[in-house]
Amino acid sequence: MAKRKSPAPKKDRGISDSEVRDVEEMSAPRTPVIYEVVRRLGEEEMERPASSLWWSGVAAGLSISFSVLAEAILLTHLPDAPWRPLVSHLGYSVGFLMVILARQQLFTESTITVVLPVLKDLSPGMLWRMGRLWAIVLAANLVGTLLAALFCSFTPVLTHELYDGMVEVSRKLIELDLARMFFAGISSGFLIAAMVWMIPSAESAKFIVITLMTYLIAAGGFTHVVAGSFEAYLLVIAGDWAWWQVLTTFMLPVLAGNIVGGTALFAVLSYAQVKDEI
Repeated sequence: MAKRKSPAPKKDRGISDSEVRDVEEMSAPRTPVIYEVVRRLGEEEMERPASSLWWSGVAAGLSISFSVLAEAILLTHLPDAPWRPLVSHLGYSVGFLMVILARQQLFTESTITVVLPVLKDLSPGMLWRMGRLWAIVLAANLVGTLLAALFCSFTPVLTHELYDGMVEVSRKLIELDLARMFFAGISSGFLIAAMVWMIPSAESAKFIVITLMTYLIAAGGFTHVVAGSFEAYLLVIAGDWAWWQVLTTFMLPVLAGNIVGGTALFAVLSYAQVKDEI
């Protein structure tokens, strides 16, 4: 009598354990996960010694000056065509790439990173720690950009053509009134905060995310208190502005705008969308 063949095993229509792991690896992190990454980064920054924050902030101020230099290099070498500004604005991303990928302290990044821990634990102690970091990093950034402006203006490091190109790039600030400075600063602060929020899920695309978001700042004519301070210093040295105008015409309205855009808008909205899940 012939042996009966055993029935073929049913094909499992689900996914295997290895495929489950693949799904987890390929899935974008949930919003609460991104929030937690950025919040922990803010807590780590607030724990750093004042000297570390200071020198990292000075380095960021020096590095961000390369945004204006790279933009001037493109501007001076491109033909005079309608598309020239759009291409030259790509140079603006260079300084931000240097600062962010090198993990240097940039004030506008901290408008979201250190605010999220404060929103979770709103107390006088946390507010003090946030204010301490903001004061140290902003002052260090502005000292760094001042040193860079003096170096570029009073040493033979650049050709006359390149230096004139940097001043030409900086003169776009002269066209802005106080209201435009402030509201353009809101847009810039929002874009930088959005960039910080996107980086944890960007993985290998960090370079592209940073480039695109900062390119939008330049192409949109938005104002950034740190990168713009280098431009403002150049305008003073070139004789277009007085020193008091750097503070009243540029820094105060742009600083307020960056804080509103990064903190009051993006950081608060980011916290609001996860507060019931954390």
